[in-house]
Amino acid sequence: MKIIFLMLCFTISKAQQTTVSSVKYEELEKWIQQEKDKLLVVNFWATTCAPCVKELSHFMEINKKYSENPNFKMILVSLDRLVDKERVIKFIKNKNLTAEVILLDDIKRMNTWIPRFEKNWDGNIPVTIFYKNGEKVHFNDGEMSKEDLENTIVKNLP
Repeated sequence: MKIIFLMLCFTISKAQQTTVSSVKYEELEKWIQQEKDKLLVVNFWATTCAPCVKELSHFMEINKKYSENPNFKMILVSLDRLVDKERVIKFIKNKNLTAEVILLDDIKRMNTWIPRFEKNWDGNIPVTIFYKNGEKVHFNDGEMSKEDLENTIVKNLP
């Protein structure tokens, strides 16, 4: 019985999201800082961005590979509009996204928070930022290949 319970808990913890939290920049920044003991992969994307959607399959493969590693975490930050939240939830289900997805509901202030993430970020997506011990260790502007994603993870895993 104990084994069945543990298997059920594991299955539930790996289940797809059925809701998406919407946050402002400051909340996301605090959340990133709280993950100091991990290599944190933060991918900025949108459902309407073709290169973003294309690279997500690689991200899910890599997320699955490293999801059991306690020193690794991936988060997908959707830049879709808040009014499109239901579309994001459907997208998560249809694309079988297993990483945590949040909606950054702060588009009006993007000229303020984009340079706080990375001074060289021009606002285009996809963008992936890697944090280790709460500090940025790598910034990738544009679509990221599976090989580059995995190499950056392997290089920076604690």
